[in-house]
Amino acid sequence: MAGILKMMLKNPELPEKYRTPDGWPEGMQREWGNDEGTSAAARHRADLVSWMNKTRKALDDFNPDYVIMFGDDQYENFREDIIPPYAISAHEEFEFSPPANNVWGEDPERKIKIKGAAKKAKQLTSALIEDGFDVAYSYKPLHHPLGHAFYNAFLYLDYGRDKGFPYPVIPVAINCYGRAVIAQRGGLPRFDKVMTDDDFDPPAPTPNRLFELGRAIARIVSEGNDRVAVISSSGWSHAFLTKKNWYLHPDTDSDRKMYDAMVSGEYEPWTKLTGKEVEDRGQQEILNWSPLMGVMSELKRKPQQTGFVDTWIFNSSKAFLIAPPA
Repeated sequence: MAGILKMMLKNPELPEKYRTPDGWPEGMQREWGNDEGTSAAARHRADLVSWMNKTRKALDDFNPDYVIMFGDDQYENFREDIIPPYAISAHEEFEFSPPANNVWGEDPERKIKIKGAAKKAKQLTSALIEDGFDVAYSYKPLHHPLGHAFYNAFLYLDYGRDKGFPYPVIPVAINCYGRAVIAQRGGLPRFDKVMTDDDFDPPAPTPNRLFELGRAIARIVSEGNDRVAVISSSGWSHAFLTKKNWYLHPDTDSDRKMYDAMVSGEYEPWTKLTGKEVEDRGQQEILNWSPLMGVMSELKRKPQQTGFVDTWIFNSSKAFLIAPPA
């Protein structure tokens, strides 16, 4: 689980003092331990799986008619030919395979199918356009069956591999990676060249615009009679996106501030967040949570359970939020 950290230690610009644990922050040294994070990885995974199971139980207790899921497309389905700020997949079905070397030891050639909610997705798209959101949509995949932000959610919410995921889904792909979506293919920083502004892409949609998108979705969906669950799938700040930390560890302090605001229902830090702040903090994927905060705000929904699983060495911290109807 510390593989990305080991890759970032090869950064030729990394100051010498950070190349060994002796120069790291105390918490990072402690998590690394004397086994390169193996013991900490077991604890970290156990915490994550516990929260995933709690989340799945809440979803099953609610038993939605369909699920709206926000997730980023990390140079997977959307590439050089088109980068929408956000796009709704109105597909009848989604088919994907488990990633290679997955934790369950499953055959990466195995096909997993998830039901789509195409009719509801078309209705949602139409209503959003009428509400002033020029949202993109598709009826079939372009380059990739489904981005990993989505299929990981299906796999992780069935961590015991005994339930499947029976709920129809409307994926809403968000261009979280913005200026790095093509320049870095939505991934690791490039160490083979000095990147300039001319190398980077146009920015991601602003956090406030995504917050308002969530509010609009909440208004539209609440006018119907369906039971709808809304899920955001992503980590928060990522080490490999946080340049000010030499790509070694995430910006946990900034994540905590956003988490505390979420727990207290204080949405101004979410609506006032700027794109430059997102990039500085390595919080690109928190943009998947901006529309969820808009949903929460519009419905005046209060969190019932929240969790924050932080880390120094496993690339990104993860937040959990369960907010069922009163």
